[in-house]
Amino acid sequence: MIMKISMAMCKQPLPPSPALDFPPARFGPNMLTLNPYGPKDKVVVIMGATGTGKSRLSVDLATRFPAEIINSDKIQVHQGLDIVTNKITTEESCGVPHHLLGVLPPEADLTASNFRHMANSSVESILSRGKLPIIVGGSNSYVEALVDDEDYKFRSRYDCCFLWVDVALPVLHGFVNERVDKMVDNGMVDEVREVFDFSDSDYSRGIKKAIGVPEFDMFFRHEPFLNMRGREELLSKVVEEIKRNTFGLACKQREKIERLRKVKKWCIQRLDATPVFTRRRSKVNADVAWERLVAGPSTDAVSRFLLDIASHRRLVEASTAAMAVAAAMEREMSRCLVA
Repeated sequence: MIMKISMAMCKQPLPPSPALDFPPARFGPNMLTLNPYGPKDKVVVIMGATGTGKSRLSVDLATRFPAEIINSDKIQVHQGLDIVTNKITTEESCGVPHHLLGVLPPEADLTASNFRHMANSSVESILSRGKLPIIVGGSNSYVEALVDDEDYKFRSRYDCCFLWVDVALPVLHGFVNERVDKMVDNGMVDEVREVFDFSDSDYSRGIKKAIGVPEFDMFFRHEPFLNMRGREELLSKVVEEIKRNTFGLACKQREKIERLRKVKKWCIQRLDATPVFTRRRSKVNADVAWERLVAGPSTDAVSRFLLDIASHRRLVEASTAAMAVAAAMEREMSRCLVA
C-alpha cells in the first residue's frame, strides 16, 4: 500500500496540542526601519527528500493554523504532468490554498532569481491576509537562494522555522520504488507520451527536466518497432532507471539539507519519519506514528515559534491556556528560529 495523505486528517478534530486560531502579527516597513531589532513576520519552511511526506505535513499544519502553502519545487511549479511530478491533488490539499503550483507554462524555465521574486510576492500576499506562509518543496537550492539572498532582505524581514522530514535512506529507497510503480499504474507512460516530441530531444528546460520524462525518450523512439515482449522489457528498464534517478535525487536533497545544517548553521528541526514508513502496510499504525513523530511535534514547534516563547515576545493573540501549554513543552523540543 502506498502511503498517501490521509483524507481523514482533513475532517478529524485537532490533536491534543492547543488549537491556535489566530493570525500572525503584522509589522509594517516603517516599524522595521525604526526598530531593526524588533519582531519580524513569521514563515515556516518544510524541507525533506522526495517521498518523505513534506506535502502531507504542510497540509497538516495548514489545517491546524491559519496558513497557506507556497510550493518550492521547481518542477511542480509548471503546468501539466501531474503524475510524473507527483503534484498534490485537490482532494489531498484539503481546501488549503497553494501558491506557485502548476502556474508556469511547461516550456518555461524557472531560475532561482525568478523563484525568489515569485516566492517573496506570495509570502507578502499571504501575510497581508493575516495568514502564516508555509513554504514546502524539494528544491533546496532555491529555498537557500530565497532565504540567504545577497541583500539579506529575507532574513531582515522574516523569522523562519525550519522543519525537516527525514526518512532513513534504505527505507526511503523501498518506498520510492513502490511509488514509481504506482505512478506507472496510474498512467505515467501515457501522460509522458502526450508531451513526447520525436523532433525534440532537449530535456534541459522546463518541465521536461522532470525525472520520468527524459528516461522515456528511448522507449518511445523504439516502441513502434518492438513486439509486445520487447516493449515490456524496454519499459521495465526505463522504470528501473526512473527509480535509480529518483533515489539519487533523494540522496542529493538530503545532502543539501545536511550542508545547510552543518556548514551554513541553519537551525533545522529534524523529524524522523522512518517508523511511519516501516509501518505503512497498516494505515492505522502508520497514521498513529505520523501524528506522534511528525505532525504532533511539528505542531508544537510551530506553536512555540508563533508565540515566540524563547524571547518572551508575544507576537500573536492567544488564550492564556494555550500560552501555558506551549510554555510547558519539553526543552528538547525547543523551536528552530533563524533571524
